[in-house]
Amino acid sequence: MDLSNIEDSPTDYFIICEGESTTQVKAISNNIYKRVKDEMNIKSSHIEGIRDSKWVLLDYFDTVVHIFYPETRSFYDLESLWSDASTKEIES
Repeated sequence: MDLSNIEDSPTDYFIICEGESTTQVKAISNNIYKRVKDEMNIKSSHIEGIRDSKWVLLDYFDTVVHIFYPETRSFYDLESLWSDASTKEIES
């Protein structure tokens, strides 16, 4: 989601994905953290939610990555909350 043209948005971009289990949510977040660190030499400024792994957030300042458990994603519905953002959907 591109939030860069939205006044007072918390970041420029959201990347939103989900895993089918809390184990998968944690594995996805660990993989993203490791690859961004290894390939781009960038560490997340903040990580939230690893313990429960229902919603893990990786904060890279201008980009925030959200990895959701399906029910948690439906409950918070960030896509509707930030519906004025332009979006690009990428299928796996």
